[in-house]
Amino acid sequence: MSIVEFDTALIRRYDKAGPRYTSYPTAVAFKAFTAAEYQAQALHSNQRAKPLPLSLYFHIPFCDTVCFYCACNKIATKDRTLSDKYLTYLFREIEMQAALYDRARVVEQLHWGGGTPTFLSHTEMRALMAKTREHFTLLTTDEGDYSIEIDPRSVTVETIHVLRETGFNRFSLGVQDVDEKVQVAVNRIQPIEQTRAVIEACRAVGAKSISVDLIYGLPFQTVESFQQTLHTIIELAPDRISVFNYAHMPHLFKPQRRINEVDLPTAEIKLQIMKLAVEQLTTAGYDYIGMDHFAKPDDELARAQVNGTLHRNFQGYTTHADCDLIAMGVSSISSVANSYSQNAKTLGEYYAAIDAGVFPVMKGLVMTEDDVIRRHIIQELTCQFALDFAEVEQLFGLHFAESFAQELADLQSMVEDKLLELTKLSIKVTPRGRFLIRNICMIFDKHLREQVTQQRFSRVI
Repeated sequence: MSIVEFDTALIRRYDKAGPRYTSYPTAVAFKAFTAAEYQAQALHSNQRAKPLPLSLYFHIPFCDTVCFYCACNKIATKDRTLSDKYLTYLFREIEMQAALYDRARVVEQLHWGGGTPTFLSHTEMRALMAKTREHFTLLTTDEGDYSIEIDPRSVTVETIHVLRETGFNRFSLGVQDVDEKVQVAVNRIQPIEQTRAVIEACRAVGAKSISVDLIYGLPFQTVESFQQTLHTIIELAPDRISVFNYAHMPHLFKPQRRINEVDLPTAEIKLQIMKLAVEQLTTAGYDYIGMDHFAKPDDELARAQVNGTLHRNFQGYTTHADCDLIAMGVSSISSVANSYSQNAKTLGEYYAAIDAGVFPVMKGLVMTEDDVIRRHIIQELTCQFALDFAEVEQLFGLHFAESFAQELADLQSMVEDKLLELTKLSIKVTPRGRFLIRNICMIFDKHLREQVTQQRFSRVI
């Protein structure tokens, strides 16, 4: 069981904006990147002595209604014909992508995100999975990590059966808050009966994992109201619970302009809500995995953290560290060999590239040796809350104290605040430092230090 300490005064002092480190370098470091550069990285990944398994991500951008808090790349529409056209192009990208990779490379992980993947009809869901199986080597057993994001308002019990039949075994449900006043304020009316019915349906089909997403910092939330939300969700007993901080940035995300700032809880109330969430969830038996994520001790994420195999990527925490991630669909981000590449962010650009017979890649980068080293360091810290200097030295042929002298000096104030223990051999994040792991990782973020212009990130807490 993970041990955590929520030091309110300390967190208040360190609560500043910073990356969530679903990648390093983060997406703000991406620059112009060509289809040819991406193809070269795919070829390189195939030419390894032992090519890695694959992880596939599909972005479905459509939503039936817009949730005002949302910062995802999505298209709110009632026009169901849009998904039919989109799948036509997505199928062509599947064919193009699959042609780059050795068919012997098995797909260990697969994820549909959005938007709302369950915007698709049952026929479209079956067709997308069938097309994927036609061109990639999916597992025929139930051993893969095949997951999908679900809006409980958009599915029926039959939908869950269809998803399970097509191969999905992990289900992630967006809930955010069960309080009706909060739901009205963010335009997401979702009676708890709907959520409960979907969770029960997932269990009935033998789901390997069920996760629920919550958000704190939404309009009209109070410590008391969120306590009821936590109590309700804990009773439903999902395997994983994520409690995300709402970042109000209406200048970047238009839907957020429909949220009245005066209705938002204060920074102090948000801190109290997060403290409550930590206390309630750990008391209920959930382990704190890190970065807003909690899991039952017997969940794969918790077990992976214990045995040192936990990984973090664009989908969050995962047990599949050794995979090349191929992302398909508008705005999706791939991680292949030592590169990142992001697809076009608009449908028009995405369709035009596919029509021209080229990969719809617009931005990305090839990592330098320094990037690879720092990515490893940040991965170890975010996933294991520890870093063994000798391991880094052995992997990359360097002397840690010499190579990171400035970073080690910058960590001293965190040592004094007892966020971490620093010796000549290692860094160990303390229980009170776990909630500030983003701050610790920022010390090793060379790109963040070298930014010429200020980038906007969500606050740590």
